[in-house]
Amino acid sequence: MKNRFEMRFTGSGGQGVILASVIFAEAAVVKGLHAVQSQAYGPEARGGSSKAECIISRDTIWFSKVQQNDFLLALTQNALDKYAPELAEDGVVMIDESLSAPAFLDSERVVSVPILRCARETVGKTITANIVAVGAINELFGLFDEETLREAVSRHIPAGTEDLNFRALSAGKALIGSELRDRYLVEREN
Repeated sequence: MKNRFEMRFTGSGGQGVILASVIFAEAAVVKGLHAVQSQAYGPEARGGSSKAECIISRDTIWFSKVQQNDFLLALTQNALDKYAPELAEDGVVMIDESLSAPAFLDSERVVSVPILRCARETVGKTITANIVAVGAINELFGLFDEETLREAVSRHIPAGTEDLNFRALSAGKALIGSELRDRYLVEREN
């Protein structure tokens, strides 16, 4: 991981993007890193827009809002259209396969994966899409080891749902093949 990594998670209420950002912040704390997490959502409990941010840093974080958005997760087209223009020049966006990336985004910066379909068909519960996304994001960036991520997930899920959520985490990880991860990591090192 680079010294500071800024992440934005977007979608609609009920998709769990806030929890996804909380899990990454928790994993950072478990590893002894600095982290801040913030969130915003529309007035609707479910179905309204939802945005969460997480900053992970090796150094003290003096400002808690994303300024240089290194990563964007978009689970709805509205969220993608709204937040993609704020992506850093070398930032990466992960979108659900059902979305269309804006023409201004370089295709090398867009990672399209079947997050929602995987949650529904592979895991068997659409509500696990956020954990599927966490597994995919972590596999793409290699932010945390599996034990740390599982611990962070465990701290924020209802008791008795561990097996389901760990299955979702593994399913998300499997969405990112080694070719994609290796290609991305090579690009980030340059």
